[in-house]
Amino acid sequence: MNILIIFDHPYGSGASENILHNRSYSAALLAATIRGLRSSGHRIDLIDLHKDGFNPVMSASDLASWRTKEVIDPLIADYQQRLLEADHLIFIFPIWWEGMPAMMKGFLDKVFAKGIVYSEPKPGRLFKCLLPRLKGASLLTVMATPTYIYRWLFGNPITKMMFRGTFRKMGINSLKWYNYSGMEKRTLEQRQLYLMETEKLFAKRWNTTY
Repeated sequence: MNILIIFDHPYGSGASENILHNRSYSAALLAATIRGLRSSGHRIDLIDLHKDGFNPVMSASDLASWRTKEVIDPLIADYQQRLLEADHLIFIFPIWWEGMPAMMKGFLDKVFAKGIVYSEPKPGRLFKCLLPRLKGASLLTVMATPTYIYRWLFGNPITKMMFRGTFRKMGINSLKWYNYSGMEKRTLEQRQLYLMETEKLFAKRWNTTY
C-alpha cells in the first residue's frame, strides 16, 4: 500500500531522539510508525509541514484560486498529487488548546480543495471523494489532557473535526484514532513501551488485506 503521512510539529520529523529541547513524542511516534510500515513492505510518503515551510494562512489569492480550482502554489499542487496517489492517510500531531496546530488546520483548509480533493454534488448533501485510491485515514495525537476527559468533558473535538467533519463527509469511513495522553509524566521505559506497541500495530495492520 502507498501510505501518505502528514506530520506537524515545530521540531520536525527528525526530533525523535531523547535530546533536551529538541525532542518530540509526536516525532518518536512517526519514527515508530514508519518502522512498522516498512517492516511489512508498505511504500511511505512523508509530508513534514514544518520542513517544507508550508504556509497555513489562507490569503485572498489562495481563496480565489481555491474557488476557481486553479492551484497557484506549487507546494499545494504537489501535496494534492500525493493525496491522489495515497491508499491510506496517517496524520500525526500534538493537541494544543484541544485542537490541531495551525499548520495541520491550514493543510485541510488549503489542500483539501473542492473540485480537486472532493466535489459537492448537491448543496447540503454529503461530498464525493475525488481521491480514487483512498480507503481510510488514521490519526495519532499527543496531548497532556487525559483521554477520558478529552472525550467525555470536551466532546472529542479532534475526531469531530477530522473524522465527522472531513472524511465521513467525503464518504470515507475507515477511520482510526490513537491518542497518547500524559506522556510527559511517564517514565522513559513507559514511553518506549508505547512506541514499541505502535510499531507492532502498524507492522501488522495491513499485512494481508485492507
